[in-house]
Amino acid sequence: MNLKSIHKNAKEIRNTLALSTYPLAVKMLNSKEDIPKEAKRPLKDMGYHLDLCQGFAISRWEKKTIAMFKEDMWCMAPTISLGFVKSSLEYLEGNHHLSSAMNKNAARSVVRSFPCFKVGKYNGIVFGPLEKCSFEPDLFIVYVEPHQLTQILVMKDCIDGENVTSVLSGHGACVFAVVPTLQNKKCNVISPCKGAREDAMTQNNEVIFSAPIEILEDLIKASHYLDKHGEGMPISFKLQHERKLKDGYADIGRTMGIKYNGVTN
Repeated sequence: MNLKSIHKNAKEIRNTLALSTYPLAVKMLNSKEDIPKEAKRPLKDMGYHLDLCQGFAISRWEKKTIAMFKEDMWCMAPTISLGFVKSSLEYLEGNHHLSSAMNKNAARSVVRSFPCFKVGKYNGIVFGPLEKCSFEPDLFIVYVEPHQLTQILVMKDCIDGENVTSVLSGHGACVFAVVPTLQNKKCNVISPCKGAREDAMTQNNEVIFSAPIEILEDLIKASHYLDKHGEGMPISFKLQHERKLKDGYADIGRTMGIKYNGVTN
């Protein structure tokens, strides 16, 4: 998939789902030499550190490309999970999580459940608007409302019929959006953590969907197919008794003894 195609498909998915902010292109970096020329570094160019979720917020709301390395990071969870540093024993004990865990075992389990890249596998991360990125992304992230999530999951099902299975946590949304998606090359649904909501402008009605970049083109093809068959956006609201059924639905039901009161479709 070339960048021109990525940009075109990114605009289409934003318009199709009527997204409030821009889908993000995300790429893991090995070296600072790989930083795109348009990317800003928080500490070097902005004069301050950022949480990764705050970087995502700036990028998706303001259409900026940002690159972050260990020295740019303010939150230690993604710094560790992205493999930029080795976790300390103190971190793995989870004492910093005791405000949200009732005992040390629960706090320890939360911390140790975070997915992680191998230390040193990557040294940085760059992200920016998917529809104008100058780099080939590893994955993309979209912040969606529940009805938009429904549609993108229908689009995913339309491709291969496989459900999206995700690990849901109240912590580390940025980590869960990036690490397992890249490790497993599978789509993920992520619940924004309190940090993402309190410190990074994630709205109360938003959840996160992330996917390997390879699926983007197929999602657009699925969107066209669904539009053609009356399954596209917007999702209409209605409550109608004995509603009109899809072609063949009633016929299949009758084979199992379900009565449809004279419905022929």
